[in-house]
Parts: sequence; C-alpha cells; structure tokens
Amino acid sequence: MTSRKRSGSGSTKRPKEKVVYIYELLCRGEDPSSESPEFWNEFFLLQPNFEALENEIGKLNNEQLQLVKPNLNTLFQRCIEMLDTEDHPKRLCNSLQTLCSLFYGIFKKSNADPTFNILNEIFGHEKMDEWLKLLMQYCNRILLGDVPENARFMCLKLLQVLVTGTDNVNQNALFEHLMMHSMFDAFVRLLSDPTFRSQHGHDIVILLTILVNYRKHEATNPYVVQLSILADELALNGYGQMISQSLIDFCRQYIQSLNNVQSSSWFSSLSNIVGNMFVSDEGCERVQQIKANNGLLLALYEAVHLNRNFITTLAHTQAESSAPPSPSNTLSLAQPVPDLSNAPIIDITQYPTNLLVAVFQYCSIVMQDNKNESSIANLKLCFLILTCISEDQYANSMMHDSNLTFKVMLHRAQMRHRKLNVDRVGKSQPLAATLLDLLVEFIVSHLMKKFPMELYLLCIGVIHRILCYQKRCRVRLNYPWKELWSALIGLLRFLVNQEQTLVKKCNIFHLSLQVVNIFNLFITYGDTFLATTNSYDELYYELNREEKVFTEIHAMVLRYTTMPECEYKDDVIKLLNALVNILAIVKHFQNKIKEWLAEQGLSTPTEEQILDVVRKNYDLTLKLQDSLDQYERYTETPLHTNFFKLMVRDVVNDTRKHIYGYVKEAVSVIPDQEILLTSSMTSVSTGTATPASATAVPEAKALPSFA
Repeated sequence: MTSRKRSGSGSTKRPKEKVVYIYELLCRGEDPSSESPEFWNEFFLLQPNFEALENEIGKLNNEQLQLVKPNLNTLFQRCIEMLDTEDHPKRLCNSLQTLCSLFYGIFKKSNADPTFNILNEIFGHEKMDEWLKLLMQYCNRILLGDVPENARFMCLKLLQVLVTGTDNVNQNALFEHLMMHSMFDAFVRLLSDPTFRSQHGHDIVILLTILVNYRKHEATNPYVVQLSILADELALNGYGQMISQSLIDFCRQYIQSLNNVQSSSWFSSLSNIVGNMFVSDEGCERVQQIKANNGLLLALYEAVHLNRNFITTLAHTQAESSAPPSPSNTLSLAQPVPDLSNAPIIDITQYPTNLLVAVFQYCSIVMQDNKNESSIANLKLCFLILTCISEDQYANSMMHDSNLTFKVMLHRAQMRHRKLNVDRVGKSQPLAATLLDLLVEFIVSHLMKKFPMELYLLCIGVIHRILCYQKRCRVRLNYPWKELWSALIGLLRFLVNQEQTLVKKCNIFHLSLQVVNIFNLFITYGDTFLATTNSYDELYYELNREEKVFTEIHAMVLRYTTMPECEYKDDVIKLLNALVNILAIVKHFQNKIKEWLAEQGLSTPTEEQILDVVRKNYDLTLKLQDSLDQYERYTETPLHTNFFKLMVRDVVNDTRKHIYGYVKEAVSVIPDQEILLTSSMTSVSTGTATPASATAVPEAKALPSFA
C-alpha cells in the first residue's frame, strides 16, 4: 500500500496571518486602508502579532523609516482613537496590544541607533503633545473605568513599555509627557482596592518606582512630590502589601528549599554541591531570584525615604499575603483536586507576618550570598532601607515597644568555627532586638579578604542610630549586649590583623573610629539605656578581656601618625583621640586586677572574680567626648547617586524582559476570552458596576566620673 502524506506535514508552509500581511504593507509605505472606509474597524478585530510588528520595524533602515513614517504615525493615531471604543472590548484590547508592540519595536530600534529620535522621526513633534495627552487621558479612563481586566492589564503593560523604553530613564523623551499628565491618582485608587491590588498591584508599584526616579534630583518630579505627601492609609497599606508579599514568597521558597535539602539523601546533597561549583555565580537560580526583588526593594526604599506616613504600615499584619498559599487556590480547572490527607504540615510561625519582619528575614538570607555583585548591591539596598528606618522616631518607638514582640526566623550562614542552632526561629522579642541580631550576624559572617567596607559602614551606622535613639529617649532594651561587643571587638581584631592588605584598598581607620565610638557611647551614656547595672560590669570586663586588641590598634595608629604621606591622616588622629577612654579603662583595671591577684596568690581568676574586682574599682576619671550621640542624617546624594542609577537601570531592563513575555502570552489568551469580555462589557453599557470585595530603671551605682 502506498502511504498518503498528511496535510500540513512536510514542507507545507503555514499560511501567513492577515494581520502580518497588513504589517508588511504598512512597513513598505503602502496604504492598505485606501480601498475600504471600514479598514481600521476591521483591522482592530484581528489578533495582533507582537513579534511580527516588532520584527518589521526592526528591518527598516533610516531611509525606509522616512518612507513609512506617515503609516506608523497613522497606526499610532488610529490605536489611540480606538481606545475610545469601550463598547467593543476586542478592539480595545487589540489597540492596546498594538501600541505595546509599536512602542516596543520603535524603542528597540532607537536603542540600536542613538541618532534615531523617537518623537521627531516617527510621530512628528508637532502634534505629539496632543496625542500623548489624549493617550494618558484614555489610559486614566481605562484604569479607573468598568472595563475588562484584560484591558486594564494591557494598559498597565503599555505604560511599562513607555517607561522602560531606554536603559537610562533620564534619556527617555516620553517621560516629560508622563510628568505633565500624571497617573498618580489612578495608581492610588487601584492600590486602595483589594481586588484590583491583587491583580495589578505589582505592575503599579513598579511603575511608580521607575517614575519616581526620573530626574529626581535635577527637576521637580510630580511623582516624588505626590508620593512624599501621600496619606491614604489604604493605598499605603496596599503598597506595602505588594512588597511584603514578594519578600514573604522569597522567604517561603528559601525555607522550602532548605527542607528539601534536609529531607534528601546525602548523595543527592553532595551532587548538588558539586554541581553548584561549576555554575556561574551570576547565573545561578538563587542569584536571579534575589535580583528579581530589586524592583520592589527599590519601591520600599523610595517609600521609607520619601514618605513618613509609610512607616506606620511597617508593623501592620499582612493578612492577605502572610499565610502560605492554599493548595486549592493554586490549581487550574483542568487539574483534579489532590488528596490532602498526606500533605505536609506547614509551620506558619516560620513565615513573616508583616513587612518589617519580612525585610529582616529577607536580609538574613541575602547576607549569605556574598560572591557576586548582584547580591552585594541588593544587600546594600537593604542596608540603606534599614538606615532610613533607624533614623525615624516612630519606627524606633515601634521597634523598641516591649508590648510588640515577634518571633523572627533569622537565617545564619554555616561557618567552621560555630555550630548552628537547629531551631532557627528565635524567641519572641521587640523588633529592635531582632534588628541587632541581624546586624551582629552580618559583622561576624563577612570578615573576609574581599572585605565589603561600604556594607560594614552602613551596618555600623544602623547600630549607632539605634543606640542614639535609646540614649535620647532613655529606652532600656533588654538585649544581650555582650554579643554585640564581642562582634565589634572581633571586627577590630580582623582590621588589625589584615591591616597591610586592607589599608591599600580602603580606609580602615574610619570604620575603626565608628566602632570605637560605639564603645565610647556605651561607656559615656550607658547608664541612660542599659537595662541593668550588671551590663556596665560586663562591658568593662569585655574591654579588659580583649585589651590586646585595643593595645594593637593604638600601636597601629601611633605608627601612622608618624607617616607624613598617610592618606587618611585626619581619621588616624580622630581614632587616636577616641581610644583615650578605652585605654584608660584597660590600664586602670589591669593594675587593679594584678594587685588583687597578688593579694590572693592566684594566677588564673574566674570571670566572676574579675567582675567582682570591676564592681569595686570604678574610681577613675574619664574624658567627656563630644557628639557621640550625633550622626549625619542619611542623604541619597551625592554618595549613592551612581548606585541608584545602576539599580534603576537593572529594574528597567528586568521589567522590559518580563513585558515581552507577558504581552505575548496575553495575545494568545485574549481570543479565548472574547465571549467573556463581551458579556462583561454588557454590564458596562447598562451602567451596572462590577462589585469589588472590601477590602525598669537600674539601681544607682558609683560609675566613673567624666572630666
């Protein structure tokens, strides 16, 4: 028998879509609408082909662009006009998708050719203001109107295409029009509604973040002004919920991955370790997951930096996103309902319950990855957020409230010299204590040859701000300060031991000065914020126990004071002066301890015996040092300007990549939903609104006097 060749197989080509044929005509300079007055109405009933239009625009050279400029201009105008057809959801969605593809292709073309001007070359500058004003008005109407969610989704994607057109947002010519016709009020109303927020909140927060960073230090940016004065509690909570949801999901995935590793065999664990040795740091999955959080972390930074009202949302319980996802909510209609009788029991206490807890837990995870630039940049952004929070009076009062306690799981890196606690969930304590735990963990876990000096300065700065608040408000936090002192002394020891290597790369004297001044703050003002009098004894005990470290620092500083060409001479002199009280304490108590040992005939005293000597010998006079409880308030410029430019660029690039995939997926989804969209639009035409769901002071003691 002879076999018959099936139709559609072999070399048979797939017929070209009609919409693609029209794209080709438009990009050849021809006018396909000349023979039919109803051409454009029929055209917008055709399903757009995102890739085809982008490719056709990409093929054009400069000469051909001049030829097809009228056609592209006409297509742009017809798309905007079609946005007024709210009675026909198919045309509305198709026009939005066509605009996405048109702008995406033109931006891609202009990025490849820096001499190509998107406004003048394609749309014509004369009437561009009018058309973009009209476009913003229609977008505003679509976002707030009773339209299909697909249309709202595509409208937000279109706005994302506009703001991510160029890597450098300051070079995007369309931003001026976005500034003149602000969409801020529409974004706020969507964030205030639980239903719209759950569907579009992520896109809105990312849009706001990018818009806020347009020439924020060069000119008046209306989005900066409006975000800084926003007082709508529902909108601020919605903004915070989108950020916490992303961070909580990240923490949940990390915990689940840890559980999977622990439940797997030793052989598979070894295989994963060996496999990861040959994977690029920047390309591994964890790094990409961390990098994906840059956008929402930047959004959090802008909120805590610009808007003091947002601080009040940090400790709000995130009811919509704090619980792990219900299995029934993650199923598609085509999947059968699984048997949940054998499902694993999830400990809800492992997951964050509010934004601040989520940030602390997220930071503890990111701290463990210090081998690539992406993770270091992400961690720096986390520290800048913590800096802004630690400067705020309300945030500090909330974090130090003894009636507001949380159990927070802080993840700790595995290190050779310590054994990790199996129970990773800490005790219930104020958030200030958890923050100090987090900072102490960073100090002890990043003493390495590739020393992250900037991160250490930020970390020590946050600690200093917390102590300044405690001293100023006389807040006595019940905290094991010995852990902090030991970590700081360990940092000083590392700087002394690695002096020859580090001094060639960074200013170790400035960091040492910050650490020594924290000890001076405890020595001078500890009686105002230490919870017990025994804390003072423990402080003086630690200083004497580690007297070798301070002696070596003093010797190092003296050596650099005699060097005429020392680059950091000012900080060297300041550090020398800052060591005066510590050295006086060490000298005083070392003499007392030696005298006591001689009297008792002992050579190896116990800790309690030394503490007893300390308690009985506070008869020394120390120098009163100025400005220990003062710090320079955080400002973004000029120190961090370049960092944020690069961070915004990364967010723009990452958002652009995701837009491409989302819009292509939407193109394939919308035809199947045409009937659904038409039925939903019927309620709009009859005026039926779619319902939305509602959304103790220590005992007096003889302490050193200060002259």
